[in-house]
Amino acid sequence: MRAVIQRVSKASVTIESVVKSEIGTGLMILLGIEEADNHGDIDWLVRKIINMRIFPDEEGVMNKSLSDAGGEVLVVSQFTLHASTKKGNRPSYLKAARPEVSMPLYEAFISAFEQELGKKVKTGEFGSDMQVFLINDGPITILIDTKDRQ
Repeated sequence: MRAVIQRVSKASVTIESVVKSEIGTGLMILLGIEEADNHGDIDWLVRKIINMRIFPDEEGVMNKSLSDAGGEVLVVSQFTLHASTKKGNRPSYLKAARPEVSMPLYEAFISAFEQELGKKVKTGEFGSDMQVFLINDGPITILIDTKDRQ
């Protein structure tokens, strides 16, 4: 499971010219799921993201977690995070999980995140063509892959 986490001052997802979700200060999370992912990956990744100290304290030092900062969350499924660019010019997405595998894991990730954070998580729409708008605050962008946790 791969996540691109961006600290944002605001973010939104638009589908067919309609804003589906929007947040203020918080995290925009692009989530890529591969066939080998499971609920253990979800549990580890959710706790890692929620407790990551990437929000500024009163002195401007990145010392606060998402929970400490009271931030919001927007999660968008993104299979292209598992693109392989080793051969040719057209990326291969063979490692990305098929929808029947990835959709339940995506929904489980959102549910686990809401439970751990104690608040609603905003989302994109799985499998839709979405336009994502965000203002990256910092800029802070972090890539996490659950396969690299050891």
